[in-house]
Amino acid sequence: QVPLVESGGGLVQAGGSLRLACTVSGSVSFSDNAWYRQGWYRQAPGKRRELVAAITSGGTTNYADSAKGRFTISRDNAENTVYLQMTNLKPEDTAVYFCNLHQVHPTSLDYWGQGTQVNVSS
Repeated sequence: QVPLVESGGGLVQAGGSLRLACTVSGSVSFSDNAWYRQGWYRQAPGKRRELVAAITSGGTTNYADSAKGRFTISRDNAENTVYLQMTNLKPEDTAVYFCNLHQVHPTSLDYWGQGTQVNVSS
């Protein structure tokens, strides 16, 4: 079973919005004292993969400067899903977006989703 399943990418005009979702499958379970971070990264052609936004098991969020004020990361624990709400999209947001789950306690885990394409037209 694939640990992370992404959805929500697509084509949108500049100024539009998209919501990406990353669902953690039942093959991954968290203990009560787990510390982990779930993040969204993106990679544009010819560029390095970069962090867009992340949320820790405690709920702390952080954003890339390019995402601040436009993107919001959130988590629905009941659905085991992390969302990335993207608004006021720009052509430079065009990239493949990847979901990541990184756990450091009690065990080290690192999973990546398959990626979802976001295209923003001008």
